[in-house]
Amino acid sequence: MNIMILLKLLVSHVIADFFLQFDWLCEGKRKEGLQGLAFQVIHALIHAACAYLLVGDWYGWIIPLVIFTTHTIIDITKVKWFPTSTIAFLIDQVAHIAVILGVWWTLYADQDYGLTWASELAHSSTFWTILIGYMLVLKPSSLLIGMFIRGWTPSNGMQAQGMPNAGKWIGYIERVLILTFVITGNIEAVGFLLAAKSIFRFGDLNKAREIKITEYVLLGTLASFSIALLIGFAINSVIH
Repeated sequence: MNIMILLKLLVSHVIADFFLQFDWLCEGKRKEGLQGLAFQVIHALIHAACAYLLVGDWYGWIIPLVIFTTHTIIDITKVKWFPTSTIAFLIDQVAHIAVILGVWWTLYADQDYGLTWASELAHSSTFWTILIGYMLVLKPSSLLIGMFIRGWTPSNGMQAQGMPNAGKWIGYIERVLILTFVITGNIEAVGFLLAAKSIFRFGDLNKAREIKITEYVLLGTLASFSIALLIGFAINSVIH
């Protein structure tokens, strides 16, 4: 399927969007009127040039043309309608990568092979089993852990002591990592993850007056790890 072309297009995107997008360019893109548009065009031209040079198809002008046009439209839309945030960044990157995939798929990919691969994936029990596993370690596990430890929540208000929703996202990330470690046969990495979390999160909870908070955090952590491990072991028993 000429995967090398896709890889080169992705590399060109990373180079142009991160390594060659300097601070002055980022700031200029957010200026009003024609001045901001000029910086948008410069940035899009850098993307088009990188794609053209890395792909090396000197007669394939459709690639830099599509990259330039779509990148300009996507970035103008992001700057005008979306504030700077993680969600806006992710949407922006997904849109750019979708364009790259579309260009590669249209010009270079073997569509028949791609459709066959997609059909096989859609009918693969392994794929659906792993997908269910990753879904379970996110919101369902979070709700279950919340209900489990609710009765032990300290009365002095832990939310006021930390960042809003930080604990939830820490739980999401740690369970995804644990599940990935188990599925890929790297179970020993779970121990390093638990040790690292213990150092950072429990290091300042060693005073006698904070024993309730320490036990509460430890209870939530062990519950989170246990659920992710059990789901990982269950998945491995199904797919192997």
